[in-house]
Amino acid sequence: MSRFEIKQQGVAGTLESSDVQILIDQNPDQGIELELTSSVEKQFGKQIRKVIGETLENLGVSQAKLVVKDQGALDCTIKARLIAAVHRASGQTGSIDWEEIEKWNV
Repeated sequence: MSRFEIKQQGVAGTLESSDVQILIDQNPDQGIELELTSSVEKQFGKQIRKVIGETLENLGVSQAKLVVKDQGALDCTIKARLIAAVHRASGQTGSIDWEEIEKWNV
């Protein structure tokens, strides 16, 4: 899969129960910066951060600032919302490599 460069702000998701809203923006030369707010952070904060980190790594994103507002979303929902936000922020909404994404599920 190609590496994604964050060129603009991208948002995906809602603040509804069992969903997550992810805002991603540029963070030049600062690495990954994550601000997480979650209704289940005490129980699942570590896992949420892991899913976000792995997904960003799979997408080749190494410079980004994220604001994540979780309302108890499942891992698959977090991953899907993050993929959508990255595609929007990179301006590559017309070409999602679903076969490559499926390989992550091994």
